[in-house]
Order: sequence, then C-alpha cells, then structure tokens
Amino acid sequence: MFSDNKKPRPMNEFGGQPNRIEKNTKIKGDITSEADFRIDGKLEGNVKTSGKVVIGKDGYIKGKVECVNSDIEGKFNGELIVKDLLSLKASAVIEGTVSVTKLAVEPGATFNASCTMGKGAIAPSPGVAPKLEPTKTNEPAKIS
Repeated sequence: MFSDNKKPRPMNEFGGQPNRIEKNTKIKGDITSEADFRIDGKLEGNVKTSGKVVIGKDGYIKGKVECVNSDIEGKFNGELIVKDLLSLKASAVIEGTVSVTKLAVEPGATFNASCTMGKGAIAPSPGVAPKLEPTKTNEPAKIS
C-alpha cells in the first residue's frame, strides 16, 4: 500500500518551488524571484525572475516583466523582456514593447506590440552603452 521508495519531488531548475498568484487575487507591487511564476490573477507592477513566467487564461499583468521563458494565455500590457522563448497561446493579448530571442505565436493570439527579436534583442542594462561593430566597406578584389 505505502512504498518506502519515496522519490523526492524535483525542484525547479532555477532554485525553488514555483510561485502562484491565484485567480481573484490582485497585487500591486514589484516581485523578484529565482523561481518560476504563474499568474492567474491580476498584477500591477514588475516581475523579475531567472525562471519562467506563465500568465494563465484569466491572468493579467500591467508592468515590466523580465524572465528567461514565458507562456502567455492571458493579457499583458507593458514591457516584456524574455531571454529565450516567448510562447503566445491563442487566447493571449499582448500590448506594449517586447524584446525576445525566440517567439512562437498560435493563431488567434493578439500581438499589438513593438517587437525586437534575435540574440541581440535583449536590451543591455541601463547606463551600459551597446558595443558597436565597425562597419566594413565593400572594396573591389585586388589582382596579385
């Protein structure tokens, strides 16, 4: 009936149990964490995590979100910075500015955002000037 072979629950790879903001919960303020976040309620503020941010179908965030990956089914309004993959489900509604390395959008998603994509898309920290590469000019080939 009961086994002595209890396996420990796997911890989140980013350090800790995932956090949840449940439906019918409203929060104003900033959140910083190293674990994943799932928002099914409403958040007005900023989220910064080295994990994944999931906005459920009834979830809403107004503010700035910085994370590694994100799955969005609900609504987002603000600045979204995703270091790897942003996945927008069919029910997602995105407004604002988005900076992402990879983007997956299901048919039906609403994406009314200014978007910067690619490995160089993630904005550097404030006060740090981006490194510019010198431009090369095309010169005719020289015959030896």
